[in-house]
Amino acid sequence: MKTIKQIADEIGVSKQAIRNQIEKLGLQSKLKKNANQYEINAKQENLIKQAFLHKYKEKSSFENAKQTQSESESLHQFTLRILEHEIEFLRVQLQAKDEQLERLDKRLAEAQILHADTKKMPLLNSVEAEVSEPPMGESEAMAAGLGERLKFLFSGKLQ
Repeated sequence: MKTIKQIADEIGVSKQAIRNQIEKLGLQSKLKKNANQYEINAKQENLIKQAFLHKYKEKSSFENAKQTQSESESLHQFTLRILEHEIEFLRVQLQAKDEQLERLDKRLAEAQILHADTKKMPLLNSVEAEVSEPPMGESEAMAAGLGERLKFLFSGKLQ
C-alpha cells in the first residue's frame, strides 16, 4: 500500500495531479483512509500510473516537434519507472499463483492417497469376513465332529 505522496514522488508529479487522476478514474470511493492519508493498493497504483503514461504519450504525440532533449529523457525515465512497477506487480502476482498451485498440488496428492485408501477398504473388509467366518459347510462339519467327540468322551465315562 502506498500513499498519494509516494506515488507522486515516484512519477514526478504533484499530489494534486494524482488526486485529479484518482477522481477521473473513479477510484476515490475505493481508497482506504488511514489517519490523514489515503492508502492505494497495487492495482489502483497501476491504474493511476498507466493513466499518466497514456497522458504523457498523448502529449508527446502532439508536441514531438517542440520537445527538448531533457523532456524526452524525462518521459523515457517515467515510462521506465512505470514499466518497472508493473513488472514488480506481475512478479508478485506470479509468485502468489505459484504458491497457490503448490498448495493445490499437495491437496491433490492427499486426495489421491485418500482415494487409494478407500479403494483398498472394501477389499480388506471382504478378506476379514472370509477369515472370521468359515463357509457354512465347514462350520457344520466342525459342529458335527465336535458332537461326535463329546458323545465318545461322555459315553466312556458314563459306563
